[in-house]
This record gives sequence, C-alpha cells and structure tokens, in this order.
Amino acid sequence: MNILTLENIGKTQGNKILFENVNTGIDEQDRIGVIGVNGTGKSTLLSIIAGEAEPDTGSVVTRSGLRISFLRQNPVFDPDRSVLENVANIVQGHEAHWNVEGEARAMLEKLGISDPDGPVDVLSGGQRKKAALAAALLTPCDLLILDEPTNHLDHDMIEWLQSWLESYPHALLMVTHDRYFLDEVTGVIWEIDRHSIYRYEGNYEAYLQKKQERLDFAKAAERKMAALYKQDLAWMMRGARARSTKQKAHIQRFEALRDREKLIEERNVAIASLPTRMGNKTIEMENVSKSYGDKLLFRDFTYSFIRTDRIGIIGPNGCGKSTLVKMILGQIPADTGRIDIGQTIVFGYFGQENEALDESLRVIDYVREGAEFIRTEEGLVSASNMCERFLFDKDQQYTLVSKLSGGEKRRLYLLRVLMQAPNVLILDEPTNDLDIQTLQVLEDYLDHFAGIIVAVSHDRYFLDRVVTRIFSFEGDGKLTQSEGGYEEYLEHRRERVENAKAEKESTQAGDGAVKKGRGGKPRQERKKTRLSYTEQREYDTLEARVDELTRQSEELQRQMDEAATSYMRLQELSEQKEQVDQELDESILRFLELQEMVEGFES
Repeated sequence: MNILTLENIGKTQGNKILFENVNTGIDEQDRIGVIGVNGTGKSTLLSIIAGEAEPDTGSVVTRSGLRISFLRQNPVFDPDRSVLENVANIVQGHEAHWNVEGEARAMLEKLGISDPDGPVDVLSGGQRKKAALAAALLTPCDLLILDEPTNHLDHDMIEWLQSWLESYPHALLMVTHDRYFLDEVTGVIWEIDRHSIYRYEGNYEAYLQKKQERLDFAKAAERKMAALYKQDLAWMMRGARARSTKQKAHIQRFEALRDREKLIEERNVAIASLPTRMGNKTIEMENVSKSYGDKLLFRDFTYSFIRTDRIGIIGPNGCGKSTLVKMILGQIPADTGRIDIGQTIVFGYFGQENEALDESLRVIDYVREGAEFIRTEEGLVSASNMCERFLFDKDQQYTLVSKLSGGEKRRLYLLRVLMQAPNVLILDEPTNDLDIQTLQVLEDYLDHFAGIIVAVSHDRYFLDRVVTRIFSFEGDGKLTQSEGGYEEYLEHRRERVENAKAEKESTQAGDGAVKKGRGGKPRQERKKTRLSYTEQREYDTLEARVDELTRQSEELQRQMDEAATSYMRLQELSEQKEQVDQELDESILRFLELQEMVEGFES
C-alpha cells in the first residue's frame, strides 16, 4: 500500500537543477537506498520527503496520519539538556507512550556514548550523529528516513545497525555509501542521475546489473537516433521545403533529434599514476608504544613496510587508529620505540577533516596549487583533465570551493592530495561523505597506484576491494596483523576465538583430552577450499603485472646501454631498474605462491 507519493517534484539550488518532474512513491514495506554523485540533491530529497524543505515545483502527498522519523545529516540539539534528555525529548515529542530513558540509555551506550547524562555540547560531530541516530531509531514511525547512518560508526556498530534494520517492520528510506550495507538492508534503489530519479527493484548488487541493462538500452537508442539525425541532416542540406504536411513533420523530427539531450556515458577512470621515486628504505616501526594518560593504545608494535603494501587499519572508535597514522606522518611522537622514514618517502595524507581546503579559491585554482600536471604512464595529465576525471565538469571547475556540497569538498580535497604525486598514501576514513561513484574512481586509482597505501576505514566493501593486510586494534594494547581484506580478517578472528576456547577447554580437561566442538563431537579444523576474494583479485592481476614489470625492466636496461657514457644518468636508471626488479621478484614469488594454492585446491 502506498504511503507517500512524489508528484512532479522539482528543486533548484542557485543556478543548479537538482531534479525535475520526479514522480515516484513509497509503499509501506519499501526499503529504499538513495544513491547518486555528491551534489545531486540526495539530502535535499530526504528533507523534502520528511517535510522539512519545500520543492520548487510539484507536491508530496502522504497517507493520513503518516508518522516520519528523520535522521538529519547535521542534527541539532538543545544545549541546555543532557545527551539522554535530548534523545528522550525527541522520542517523546513524537507521542511515545512509554518511558524511553531506559531504552535510550542502552542504545546510546551501544553506540559508544559512555556518558549519556553528560552535556550535549561536549560531544564531537560523530557522537552527535550517534545520539541523533538513537533518537531516530527509537521514535515510533511508519517511515524511517536516515541520512548517512553509518558515518562515524565502527565495524561492530555497523553490523549491529544492519541487524536492527533487517528486522525493522516498516518503510525505510536512507542515503548511504556503504555498499555491503545497501546489499543487506535495501530492496529498492533510487538513483538520482541527471535531474531524474530512476527506481531499481532489488539491492545494490541487483541495481548494478539493472543499471547496466538500462545504459546498454540507452546507448543502442542513442546510436539509432544519431544515425537517423545524420540522414535527416543530409535531407535538410539538400534544400528541404515545408510545402506539405509530411515535409513539415519531417523537419520537426529533425529539429527534435537535433535538440535532444545527448546520452553522456559514464567515465571509466583508470589513472596509472607515476608516484615520486621510492628508495630501498621505506617506513620502519620498531617496538612502538603509545598511551594517553592511563589509556594504553598499543604496545611494542613492530612492522617494516614494503613498496607494495596495502594496509587497512580497523578497530573501535577512540582506540588509536588516527593516532597511529599521525605517528607515521611524524605529527605525533611515540612514547617508546622508533619510527624511521626513508629519505625518498613523499606522503599524501587524506584526513578526516578537509584541513587544507581554501574555500575562497575556485576549484581549478585549488587543484593547481597542488600541481599543474600529474605524470602518468600515458604522459602528463593536466589539473583540468584530472578535475573532469574526478567528476568536476568544465563549468564546475570555475565554481568557488565554498559553493560546493560537503561531499564535493571531500572529493576535491582527495584530488588535491593525489595531485601531489605521493609514493605513500595515508587515507583516514576516506569513504566518509564520498558518494559511491567517487569511491569507484578512488578504488580504480588505487588499483594503479605504485606505492604504499595505509587506510583507516569502517567501510567493509572498500577494505575488501583495496587492502591486502589488516592491522586490528584488539584492546589491551594489542595491535594484530591479518593477511587479506576484511572478510579474511573476520575469518581469522573467528579462528582465534575458537582456538582460544578449545585451548581453554583442553587445559581444563587435562592433558590428552580430545578437543570438542558443538554437541561434544571432535572439533574439525576448517580447511580452506578456495582463494579469498582479495587473493583471487590479486591472482587475476599478478600475471599481467609481472609482464608489465618485465617490460619496464627491459626498457630501463636498454636506456642504460645507451647512457653508458653518462655517469649521472646511468646511476639514476640503475636505481630505477633496481626498484623495478625488486618489485618484479616479489610479484613472481607471490604469483607462484598463489598458483600453488590454486593447484592444491584442485588436487
């Protein structure tokens, strides 16, 4: 049954059309995820549906007595009330007929707010969002609207919220860029694209397939219209005259084809950037420890980075993830131990805040401050071209930074970092406030990035897509390492828990006791039967990488032979070849290792 209908909705922001002539609806059991590039009006659409903003044209028709609970992107609280009082007041203001303080306290603590009775004005932006999320979830409603509910939540909180929403019995409408979350929670996708809203039945995975089908159909239709326009243009150039009704109709068809909105194909970004040359010494951490007062973050951590490292850092909020990356950057000193940085290391740091964003500049000028060109394997790419690849078209490049949406500012800040050609990328929560299309651009860039990547992230899809090793904060000063992406980390963690439990049971039963599983049966060790997602992706690309590195090594050798009389040039080429050959050896060994695993599964 339909509970809300959008009729010919249109909205403009300044001179920018967000959407127009939108006609769609929400049924009482719909679970809708809204996606689209930042700046297309996702949050504005949610505000219109929630009744907090008015469309420029059209109307929102709701079922009589429809109750709506809305989590805003930037929640507002009463500064004179405590956190708990604010949440309870919001819930009770929606005609809740029970004492909500007990439930509110439990949910706030579940979301990591340890002092619900404290003043609200001491909360960070992330904590305020969590308090608002608790209020939204507890408010009785027929339609729950959530704007970026997973931002600022750690992995355990995201999985708890996912489970909570999976059992939620009413209509759900939300904006989120967490692709695993969309897959598990939603059954409908709304995509805002070129001023229109497209509705796709199914979750995010189904959306990807159905969108491609729509685009394929649109491309075929565009090819037919382009061919017809070419024929009509030739007819017009032969001197068509509107002497009959038939000819008038033909001319009108030509004009309609001429003035049609052309299909703009989505850009596929593959930027094989050339980072600043990296020497043999990268980043070495030995017996590093850090505490704040009585709180121990980690103790005696040792790790030496290699050139091909893709590290993901995970753990609960406040455990020390950002502190660790800032120690690597040299912004925070270690309490004990040493951190040595190679002389050739050039950091690119994408922090949680847009630290270096000068809002008085135009977009193109801000990017050019970082660099006028970026060097790639295909040659030099200009700042303007890079802006286009990162979804800033020609017109938007001359917009003031202050006019951009929050997500667009994050995208611009990311581009500025990449333009500096670093050889070590430090990404602290890079997926916060970035839309899915920009995340895909970033992931494609990282696929071709020939340097070290260190990423702090709560985005499970991003971690599985990008990283090959996880550093996990496990509490009590433990910082553990796990091979693979996030799914492999979960599997390793389950194995550690099971092994610890079995060891405890074995110790309690005495020597010679048989390790038992559920029902008292002997516990079988889990045997791996296939490559993990991350290993399979690595295996699929390594052979081509080996071929490319071999080609680079041979080319460098050829240049060395030609430069035999120039000592400086020969030394420079020799260092480059040494670096390429080392990576080639590592890639060959890794390929053989994975190939041996595959052959073991088949035998």
